[in-house]
Amino acid sequence: MAKLDLTQSGPDLTAALVDISSVSGTEEELADAVEAALSAYGHLKVFRHGNTVVARTDLGRAERIVLAGHLDTVPLNDNLPSRRADGLIHGLGACDMKGGVAVALRLAATLAEPNRDVTYVFYDCEEVEAERNGLFKLSQSNPELLDGVFAVVMEPSNAVVEAGCQGTMRAEITTRGERAHSARSWMGVNAIHAAGGVLARLAAYEPRRVPIDGLEYREGLNAVGISGGVAGNVVPDLCTVTVNYRFAPSRSEAEAEAHVREVFEGYDVVVTDSAPGGLPGLQRPAAAAFLEVVGGEPQPKFGWTDVARFTLLGVPAVNYGPGDPLLAHKQEEYVPEAEIEQCEQRLRSWLTA
Repeated sequence: MAKLDLTQSGPDLTAALVDISSVSGTEEELADAVEAALSAYGHLKVFRHGNTVVARTDLGRAERIVLAGHLDTVPLNDNLPSRRADGLIHGLGACDMKGGVAVALRLAATLAEPNRDVTYVFYDCEEVEAERNGLFKLSQSNPELLDGVFAVVMEPSNAVVEAGCQGTMRAEITTRGERAHSARSWMGVNAIHAAGGVLARLAAYEPRRVPIDGLEYREGLNAVGISGGVAGNVVPDLCTVTVNYRFAPSRSEAEAEAHVREVFEGYDVVVTDSAPGGLPGLQRPAAAAFLEVVGGEPQPKFGWTDVARFTLLGVPAVNYGPGDPLLAHKQEEYVPEAEIEQCEQRLRSWLTA
């Protein structure tokens, strides 16, 4: 079994984590190593749920916060083992998000008496379907393990606080016609031509900009796919435009669906996938204290992350971790060693001030 030394530096630990392959669905070896390493520390109570590992302090502090990071990566793309050069750690998952996991593991091991009780969550299957997500499964089986006044999800954010996240919804807008031989097209009704009205509405759409806690969340409604056609000599009777709606976290899924149906009134609309946004909660005392220590100007999160799962549990959350999110899932992804050390130092200050 692979072994982890949580006393080595954050960059060294990041490289060690990268070198343990943990593509979604194959995290067992890494989860075993994380569980074994954390179990060596008497100030932590360690729980295992599948390939999700939870470690908690139980000091009777007035507040409990949660630090969470996923163990899995996207599939291998000729980018293992890790490689270090010019202050950067290259390799699969270095940015998304083994640098952040290394920070949380270091804090779990070395902070025996933090000023707040801390729950550390290292979970599997974040990069795949929602029903396989280890944090989701834990929220269903043992939601009490995710209790807290505030949560930090260690997603790459360039070591800047990105608060909350957008909600996301996908829907299929279908137009229907009547098949005919293309040589006698007047005998049918072209469903692809009819989809022009859907595209026209999208082109004319003006997305909202929504202020929440002093941050501006920008929405978007875009076509992300189109399908139709039977053969090269047939007028098609069916065309489907797939749209993706990214909505501000102040709007519920039901409200988002109602909005999509309003935009495409008169068309056949089927929602195929949906996830709520996550409110930033920056006005909460624990969040304000975090921002005071971390510093910098918080930014809204454009995209969906697991902070939304904490919102559903009533726990405000932010994204904060080393690495550029634009490098996530790229073959050449990397994380700067300086950002790993910076994130650890700032979180350590927050938990010891």
